[in-house]
Amino acid sequence: METNQYLEVFIDESKEHLQSINDQLLHLEKNPQDLTIVNEIFRSAHTLKGMSATMGYQDLSNLTHIMENVLDAVRNEKVSVDEGILDVVFDSVDDLEAMVIDIAEGGSGERNVERVVALLKNIENGEGGAAEAPAIASISKKTETASLLSIDEYTKAALEQSSELGKSNYQIEVTLREDCLLKAARVYMVFEILEQSGDVIKSSPSVEALENEEFETSFQVLLVTEDSPEDIEGQIKKVSEIEHVHVTVYQISEETKEETDSKSPQKERAGQEKPPVQNEEKEGKQVGSKTIRINIDRLDALMNLFEELVIDRGRLEQISDDLKHTELRETVERMTRISGDLQSIILNMRMVPVEQVFNRFPRMVRQLSKDLNKKIDLSVVGAETELDRTVIDEIGDPLVHLIRNAIDHGIEGPVEREAKGKPATGKLELKAYHSGNHVFIEISDDGGGINRDKVVQKAVSNRVVTEEQAAAMTDSQVFDLIMESGFSTADTISDVSGRGVGLDVVKNTIESLGGNISVDSVPDEGSIFSIQLPLTLSIISVMLVEVQKEKYAVPLSSIIETAIVKKEEIMHAHNKKVIDFRGKVVPLVFLKDVLTVPQELDEEEYYSVVIVRKGEKMAALVVNSFIGQQEVVLKSLGDYLSGAFAISGATILGDGQVALILDSNALIK
Repeated sequence: METNQYLEVFIDESKEHLQSINDQLLHLEKNPQDLTIVNEIFRSAHTLKGMSATMGYQDLSNLTHIMENVLDAVRNEKVSVDEGILDVVFDSVDDLEAMVIDIAEGGSGERNVERVVALLKNIENGEGGAAEAPAIASISKKTETASLLSIDEYTKAALEQSSELGKSNYQIEVTLREDCLLKAARVYMVFEILEQSGDVIKSSPSVEALENEEFETSFQVLLVTEDSPEDIEGQIKKVSEIEHVHVTVYQISEETKEETDSKSPQKERAGQEKPPVQNEEKEGKQVGSKTIRINIDRLDALMNLFEELVIDRGRLEQISDDLKHTELRETVERMTRISGDLQSIILNMRMVPVEQVFNRFPRMVRQLSKDLNKKIDLSVVGAETELDRTVIDEIGDPLVHLIRNAIDHGIEGPVEREAKGKPATGKLELKAYHSGNHVFIEISDDGGGINRDKVVQKAVSNRVVTEEQAAAMTDSQVFDLIMESGFSTADTISDVSGRGVGLDVVKNTIESLGGNISVDSVPDEGSIFSIQLPLTLSIISVMLVEVQKEKYAVPLSSIIETAIVKKEEIMHAHNKKVIDFRGKVVPLVFLKDVLTVPQELDEEEYYSVVIVRKGEKMAALVVNSFIGQQEVVLKSLGDYLSGAFAISGATILGDGQVALILDSNALIK
């Protein structure tokens, strides 16, 4: 059986099942008596076992089978769930995840799991080996006495025609052994034999359900063949793990026809012989038709093509304006509307729920709280909030750092919390929500908060700021200091934190995504780290400006407003030119100096400025003129130019010119 074509689907579905097992185990820890949760875990484990065995990854299948035995003992109430058992099962899930990752990276999925296997078997043996019975034995055997296959009018005509040609119509019932591990593989082998013998007309359950192991121990097939029942039965019995084969002549009757053709609910209820799988199959088709797996590379290719279309659209708009041709302008306007709708569809296709990142954190919080002897209650809000896939790929590691920081630095130990009059269990909330063209992610805790004096003391001793500067800083400015490189207020270095590496990386990563991070804290009440991210990174709205005779783009997301300032209104503070903007002192940044643009004589009596903001900090970028707003495609400068100061990328304008996109965050610094 050729498995390479199914490898990608196998890896994706394995990760989904493992994530489901992780989530359900966390629920089980809170509700150890709820056997419905155990059934859900068992179902995912059983599917994973079958898939991995069919694909030939025996180590993965074997470990899942041993874990399944423990789960079976739990759901049959032969073993009671406790923290020790859950720890072992969590460890086995970690090993399974490592195997799947190895397979995804081109490995064989082999791994030394002797320790976990020994622990799992100890749990089994501790109950006198009661869990040794195959897990599938507890499943009811409804399908083993399935009724005759029902057919439609077209199939009935085909069967009648085959009878006239001297062929036989057989209904074949195949029953697998209860301890069969490779159900899908056995079904595949049976179908191979049947297709060599004749034509398979119908199966119950459906072929798709059989491939997904969505059946118990038996299935039925309707076959048109010239072979004898004995030959068919003998061939099928050569397949291992087949317990029973029953071949009967299929009788075409009016009753069977009515049973299938009838579409009235009354007739369906009256015909009790109709297999329930018919409705399940129909429902499955409805659900399956609404979603489809697409390789992300194809979406990236589609996005790249659309980006080229946006560039050409800008070119056409400019040609239309230059020629002032009415029909051309109308056509371009229509193209602009259609491409705008197309852009929305493509961007929505690339949107992924942030849940994909959030899913890994409950398990991580559980382990960290155990390592640090703390009690943590994690709540997740807004996991359905969607972000562009490129942002999702990058945001995971920064969130890991922030959560580890909140648990280690923020939330106190149970004894200290009770001494302060707080509950022994600390609260950690992970929240995501949309606001305008941005997504906000907040990590908040009810811990000890940030100690301003301790941060200032450390910042002064590290020569990050002077004592005079620290005294004049607001709380928010002081809290931002904890994100400086090498900065840590931890008294001791642990495996979790204390080396001063982490929050500076978080800040740099988020700013590289076009976002920003802010900190708010109240002593003994807790802290909130708030991350603001753009919905997408590929196509952005900008303000085009001219500096001398070169064009630059400033992202609209960071612009407050544009203004004209007379030269006599400019003031000086700390040897810098500043302006008064709505009661705030805002420094002027002359782009011609920063970007070392060839300068011409400046005889103007006023400055054109673009006022940008990052958090509470602002700056006024001095330009020669404003060109206007435009949607542009953000293109990377490549590795060679990636370190260019204050430049985040480039774009191609409608007239074919390249305009650099300014990084306003770097300019504010």
